[in-house]
Amino acid sequence: MTEPSSAAASRNSPARNRQILIVYTIAIFVSALLLFSVQPLFTKMVLPRLGGSPAVWSVAMVFFQSLLLAGYAYAHGLSRFADRRVPVVVHLLLLVCALLTLPLAIATGWGTPPSSGYELWLLGLFAVSIGLPFFALAANNPLLQAWFVRTGHPDGRDPYFLYAASNIGSFLALLSYPVLLEPLLTLRLQNLVWTAGYGVLILLIAGCGVLLLRAPATAAAELIADGTDAPSPSWLTVGRWVFLAAVPSGLLIAVTAHISTDVAAAPLLWVLPLSLYLLTWVLVFQSRPLLPHRWMLALQPVAIAVIIVLLAYSASEHNLLLTLGGHLVCFFIIAMACHGELARTRPPARYLTGFYVALSFGGMVGGLFAGLLAPYTFSWIAEYPILLALAVLCRPQMPERVPQWSLRIWLLIAALAVVLITSAFTTGKLHDWFMTNRVLVIGDVAAFAAVIALVLRAGPAKLLATVALALLLIRLYPADDGRVETVRSFFGVHKIQVTSDGRFHVLLHGTTIHGAERVMNDDGTPVTGRPEPISYYYKDGGIGQAITAIRERKGGPIRAAVIGLGSGTLTCAAAPDEHWRFFEIDQSMIDTARDPKYFRFVSTCAPDLQPVVGDARLTFAHEPDGTYDLIIVDAYSSDAIPIHLATREAMAIYRAKLAPQGAVLMHVSNRHLELASVAVGIADANGLKSWVASQDAGRDAEYIFATSVVISAREAADIGRLAGNDDWTLTAPRAGDRVWTDDYSNVLGAVWRRLRDGED
Repeated sequence: MTEPSSAAASRNSPARNRQILIVYTIAIFVSALLLFSVQPLFTKMVLPRLGGSPAVWSVAMVFFQSLLLAGYAYAHGLSRFADRRVPVVVHLLLLVCALLTLPLAIATGWGTPPSSGYELWLLGLFAVSIGLPFFALAANNPLLQAWFVRTGHPDGRDPYFLYAASNIGSFLALLSYPVLLEPLLTLRLQNLVWTAGYGVLILLIAGCGVLLLRAPATAAAELIADGTDAPSPSWLTVGRWVFLAAVPSGLLIAVTAHISTDVAAAPLLWVLPLSLYLLTWVLVFQSRPLLPHRWMLALQPVAIAVIIVLLAYSASEHNLLLTLGGHLVCFFIIAMACHGELARTRPPARYLTGFYVALSFGGMVGGLFAGLLAPYTFSWIAEYPILLALAVLCRPQMPERVPQWSLRIWLLIAALAVVLITSAFTTGKLHDWFMTNRVLVIGDVAAFAAVIALVLRAGPAKLLATVALALLLIRLYPADDGRVETVRSFFGVHKIQVTSDGRFHVLLHGTTIHGAERVMNDDGTPVTGRPEPISYYYKDGGIGQAITAIRERKGGPIRAAVIGLGSGTLTCAAAPDEHWRFFEIDQSMIDTARDPKYFRFVSTCAPDLQPVVGDARLTFAHEPDGTYDLIIVDAYSSDAIPIHLATREAMAIYRAKLAPQGAVLMHVSNRHLELASVAVGIADANGLKSWVASQDAGRDAEYIFATSVVISAREAADIGRLAGNDDWTLTAPRAGDRVWTDDYSNVLGAVWRRLRDGED
């Protein structure tokens, strides 16, 4: 093929330019749509392998960001070929090869995770399963923009508006998945639709290639020559691009971890920060930004100060919408300021692909820090305040308004640091006053940072020192009621709290209590002997009644399986000569339950306990059939549930393991999802009848809580006296409700039912 060179063909016609703009915009939009819809789609396929842990999403984000870098680097290298045919042919061949690996599936040999090193195992699983198609998709955005420049289109001088089109596609893909795709389509059908979309995209990119090859070479050369006078970006500039991309990328994962752990572990929360993150890219690369960059720079110190106050106040804050909204709005402002700086300093079109490589490298660095390094390094979500402080350095260097005050400001910051830090390690009236007024003190320091940034236009170094001091004070003057220790693993952050009166030890995941033990009597004497099950497991509650009823029905010792160890409370529900087997995925949870410093249930009632470690959906399937009189499913981590333990196929496994008159008891207490109807539906699909009980003893002060449970059995006689108990209601599946399966679940529907019906 030869490129036209006649004078008459040296320019595209207006009709051809419209055609180029339409085809390229649609191709970039569809590519982004597929790129961001495959992320929740395939992650959902992988989740059952590791207990539905939210950390799977964090590792998935690291993988996607890393492969995005590889795709951008590939696009950068391919765009350097002078012959326009080379990148078109090579990329189309890559896309076709990737199409041959579809539809998506978990690669053979990756079915069972190892006992440790989950992160590396997950990265390997993603790489061999979807690495090639995702890599090809990742390259499309910068590659197609580079092609667009070479078509000679007049807008090729500044093609960054196409990046906004790409992020609109990403934004819509992300929002449509939980709202439309997940509730309406099975996982298999989602996969097929996505594969068909991949085929359509190949045709669109082939069309882009044809338009490129038919475009006049001279017109493209003139456009590219427009930027030849601009010097190539220095290494310092590239390094700043990397930093500006890394901070919001890391903050994305950090703020998601924080709101899921310390605010509310509600389902689908990860959608909100990621949606805002993508929206910032859309807004900053508009030709006429809807939110001017100078506004975002002015608001950034205020946003940082607000987050500091929220972090200081979080332990006592009960207004979920205010707290959640505050973190998300402030994250949006900070990301807008960082990404706005990237848009402001973007290079001419000839350096476009290199610019995108720097952006993707920064995104990967931020993701690696927040998603992989931080969980191994810190026992709490320390990456959030660290990245918050680093966000200060994303501000451009500007001359200070009153430079002669510079030394005075540094002395004031140093004096504040000495007084406030020293007082934290002393006792006396000053320390007590600071503890009583901790939010006010921390808020004043944060406000001081905002004031010197906006009024005096203080440099980033002064602002960083002040913000770091405010964040340090949050740790030095903690707000927790009583002593708190944290344990962090791949599966989340667990808190072990000693109440302020010393009477209870409490296990929390996020803001949800998962167990408690009374360690001190009302008169101040230590509790001795066998610990009493409390929280959701007290003897008169739904779980306690079910255990007693099955034991009475059998007339002797029972064999029980418990999925989820928690604080180990149910080890003390076992009677002598009974065989109870526990299944737990999180080794750190096992270690916590065994340590009598935290809880005495296991050390007192089952000192030789050897739980089966691993995802119960996989490990429990290896148990012999017809074994258990009672199976208790109590594995929900905070309020983010492992869906694969509540499907028709999961219930089929439980049913197969039941003794002839056995029963399955599912603990479905949840603040954000209505799960009783889900349990009833999957039981009915397996030929089991279900009874639902929701009880509230009104004894929260004693750490005895409202409990909702569903017990399922073949016949009413199998559950003994519960069948005639008024607290237990025989419940049929709701008309029109779709049964959850390994191929279909509707978390949004469960959220809606909880909002509609309220808590039990």
